[in-house]
Amino acid sequence: MYKILKKQELTTNIYLMDVEAKRVAKSCLPGQFVIVRMGDDGERIPLTICDYNRETGVVTIVFQTVGAATKMMATLEAGDSFHDFVGPLGCPSEFCKEDLAELKNKKILFVAGGVGAAPVYPQVKWLHENGVAADVIVGSKTKDLLILEKEMEAVAGNLYVTTDDGSYGRAGMVTQTIKDLVAEGKQYDVCIAIGPMIMMKFVCLLTKELGIPTIVSLNPIMVDGTGMCGACRVTVDGKVKFACVDGPEFDGHAVNFDEAMRRQQIYKTAEGKAMLKLEEGDTHHGGCGNCN
Repeated sequence: MYKILKKQELTTNIYLMDVEAKRVAKSCLPGQFVIVRMGDDGERIPLTICDYNRETGVVTIVFQTVGAATKMMATLEAGDSFHDFVGPLGCPSEFCKEDLAELKNKKILFVAGGVGAAPVYPQVKWLHENGVAADVIVGSKTKDLLILEKEMEAVAGNLYVTTDDGSYGRAGMVTQTIKDLVAEGKQYDVCIAIGPMIMMKFVCLLTKELGIPTIVSLNPIMVDGTGMCGACRVTVDGKVKFACVDGPEFDGHAVNFDEAMRRQQIYKTAEGKAMLKLEEGDTHHGGCGNCN
C-alpha cells in the first residue's frame, strides 16, 4: 500500500497528492509517469510524475477529474492509500541524457497548457538544479484555472503567464506569447510543449514555421500505460508508435496530431473501436475488446 501524505485542491477539479513511494522516488526522472490503482480491481490510471524527493521517498502527482475513476480518486484524503503505485514508466526527458555543458549553452523554451504545467515543472526544476536556465510559458483559460505558478516561478529563468480571457498575465493563447517573444528578439534552440492535444498541435505548427525544433509529450492520450490497450497509438514520422512505451515524448513536428485526436475520440465508443480495427488492419493493436 502507498500512503497519501498530502492532498491539495489546486483549483476546480485539479488535485495534488504527495504519495509515499520510496522505490519510485529513488529511480524516477523528469518525463516519466506512474500507474495508480485504488483497489485490486480498480482502473489503472497513468499519471505523469510532477515532483519527487529521493531523500524522503515522496512522489507528487497532479490529476484532473475527467471520469469515474479520477472522481473516485478525488475522494481520497491524506492517510488513505493506493493499492498500486507502479513506476517509473516511460522514457525520461531527452535532455536527461544530454551533456550538461552543451545543455547550458542551449536556449530552451517550455510551453505548458492547463494541467500540462504538472509534467513541465519537474523538467524545469531538474534543469534549474543542474544550472540550466529555461524560459517557461504557462497558459490557462482563466486565472482561476492556473496551477503551480509559484513553484514554476522559483525554477524558471523567465516565466510568462497567459490566460485565454486576459484575466491574468498576458492575454491570449500561448502561441501568441511565443510570437511576441520571438518578435522581441528571443531565440530558442528547442521548445518543449505539454498540454492539450490541440494546443500542442498549434504550437508545433508555429514552431515549425519559426524553425524551432519541438518536443511534445503525448501523456494526455494514455489509458493503461503499458501498450496493451492501444489507445495511445500515434503515427510519428509515418511510423506507428505508442505514447506509453515509446514515449511519452516525441518530435512534435513529426506527430500526426489530426489522426491522434480523431483516434482519441473514436476509441471511446464500441463502434469506434470496431471501426479502428477495420481501418488499421494488421497494424491494429491490443485490448480494445475487438481483438483476439
